[in-house]
Amino acid sequence: MSRRMRTLLAQYKELCGQTLSPEKSAAAKKELLIQIQFFQHERLVHLIVTVLFALLTVITLLAELFLMKPVLLLLSLLFLVLLVPYVGHYYLLENGVQKLYEYYDSLD
Repeated sequence: MSRRMRTLLAQYKELCGQTLSPEKSAAAKKELLIQIQFFQHERLVHLIVTVLFALLTVITLLAELFLMKPVLLLLSLLFLVLLVPYVGHYYLLENGVQKLYEYYDSLD
């Protein structure tokens, strides 16, 4: 998904630097709007997953503090290892969609 986002961002960066006819601009805006909708859905799903892993990490850390079970510390570390890539991927999606909004606005 990140490769697709980067490719799309590069494509629309180049497209926005060109002078387009009104027909080509309208077609590009329509295509871009469809891509934005796909990425918005992807962003929502990853937000839910990221928040879930963040909550599970905090809950297991608190449970380890109160129960003093070393296995819970291991579990929270595993959640943290998964949380870091999720946050990175969500960051890319969020910033990419914001950039796509800017490209959409500039295609007039």
